[in-house]
Amino acid sequence: MLERAAIRMFDIEEALKLVPKQTVLCIGDLMLDEFVYGDVSRISPEAPTPVLTVRHNKIEIGGAGNVARNIAALGARCIFVGLIGNDEAGLTLTNALAKLNESIVPDLVIDKGRQTTRKVRFVSEHHSMHLVRADWETAAPASGQSEAAVIAYAEAALPQVGAVVMSDYAKGVLTPRVIRAVIDAARRLGKPVIVDPKAHDYRLYRGATLVTPNRKELAAAVHRPIATEVEIADAAAELAHALEAEAVLVTRSEDGMTLHVEGDPPVHIPAYPVKVSDVSGAGDTVAAVMAVLLAMKTPFEPAMRAANAAAAVVVGKRGTATVSLAELRHRILPAASLAPEDKIVFDWSVLEWRLADWRKHGLRIGFTNGCFDLLHRGHIRLLAEARAACDRLVVGLNSDASTRRLKGGGRPINPAEGRAEVLAALEAVDLVVVFEDDTPLELIKRVRPAVLVKGADYKREDVVGRDEVEAHGGAVMLVDLVPGHSTTAIVARAQPAKEPAGE
Repeated sequence: MLERAAIRMFDIEEALKLVPKQTVLCIGDLMLDEFVYGDVSRISPEAPTPVLTVRHNKIEIGGAGNVARNIAALGARCIFVGLIGNDEAGLTLTNALAKLNESIVPDLVIDKGRQTTRKVRFVSEHHSMHLVRADWETAAPASGQSEAAVIAYAEAALPQVGAVVMSDYAKGVLTPRVIRAVIDAARRLGKPVIVDPKAHDYRLYRGATLVTPNRKELAAAVHRPIATEVEIADAAAELAHALEAEAVLVTRSEDGMTLHVEGDPPVHIPAYPVKVSDVSGAGDTVAAVMAVLLAMKTPFEPAMRAANAAAAVVVGKRGTATVSLAELRHRILPAASLAPEDKIVFDWSVLEWRLADWRKHGLRIGFTNGCFDLLHRGHIRLLAEARAACDRLVVGLNSDASTRRLKGGGRPINPAEGRAEVLAALEAVDLVVVFEDDTPLELIKRVRPAVLVKGADYKREDVVGRDEVEAHGGAVMLVDLVPGHSTTAIVARAQPAKEPAGE
């Protein structure tokens, strides 16, 4: 008999296949998140404060917008209702949303009397810490006219969606009037409502399907300190009863999560053991995953386990991050070991800090690429010789779509997740990065390898990325092929022989 954990994993795996068919309505406080990265090497002579030498900055769609981004990154469709001011930050957010794929449909209400929320975080890369945050915002309730517009957009979208997620950052979009109107309308249509709360009075969320406070927020909601798992479970049950909610999911940071479902015993799960880079937006990811999975009527517990896995992915990235469906599937499905799993990169934002750490230690970085559909002796020799020429080897792996375009129908034989895991299990490989293009040129530009390795069936002048690598002092190395070994030949030999005509 299968253990319950194995059954849960199977259920989640089957549910993930249906994610691209889901549509979720997201309503909440939209923010412009900016991260300014640099190095601190001295103290200001003007005041006892560190001086950040700025290296680069990054702008992201934050707040409830990050919930929408996570829904879209999973492959689902998101109708997003938010509020912006008539200012530069609002225009930047509007343009940023417009540049995203069609998975996000923005319905933004412009309130000329408000300031678009903008948060700038100054980060020391060397110390991996936030130094200070500067905020621009109008944290007042939306005007009656804006409330009516938000409600109208939400009610128009409800018949099209499978679930609603309300991302409350207490900046004024989710007023009592808006919250009540959306929850009541969703309940009439039988749509689950997920609330990521910030209100001081949680009674506003009465009737929500699921509420997802963190431990500190839960303590404030029940007006008493909570520390142990028993205290957390009791407080979650009390909150669920008070709100007439079906479930309460408590996020406990590095301690994992606790789920209370009415009529069931509490479930406590630990957090994944990961190297934390930045916890910004992890709660957004949890709310997004829960909303997408509840839209397809996934039970609360397997949905929570998937959300826990998704949070483990995003805290390993810098800034306000998202998780892709491939990353989520890779995290929750059984892997041979943690080490190979840590070698695989689907989201290139993770690549930045991995490369930076290697360069900081003066390591020589090598690069090779391919489809690696059926790993054979020729591949092993190529990878071994490539690794011998460097300190760390990055392998660019063609995605399934890219492999299909290059190799034709019927390929790849193995999906990207499987091919990546096989490569990552090899001692010669330090990092596997999946890319979508037909060539690895953009990835090579990001990696900037000291040595670029390809098989000797290429001419040096025909190697993609040669000019870029040699321009910064790198070298191209060609490895002799093993005669008679190729995936195409293996596939051909595996095909059944055709009988002569007429027999």
